[in-house]
Amino acid sequence: MPITLLGPGAKRHVASIHGNDAIKRHLCDLGFVEGAEVEVIADNGGSLIVGVHGTRLALNADLAKRIFV
Repeated sequence: MPITLLGPGAKRHVASIHGNDAIKRHLCDLGFVEGAEVEVIADNGGSLIVGVHGTRLALNADLAKRIFV
């Protein structure tokens, strides 16, 4: 399921990243790799604030929906 379906406080592990090579590479560079634990910190009307590898990141809905947990 995409990370956008999780509520604040939910922690899961990344199962896969969907998208073209450039999007996959960008998300990988941000730390979203298979097996990485991610936490949804806040949902701001489509955009998400997530924690990964001890860092908080804001993702727009288009990027967030490509991260499957």
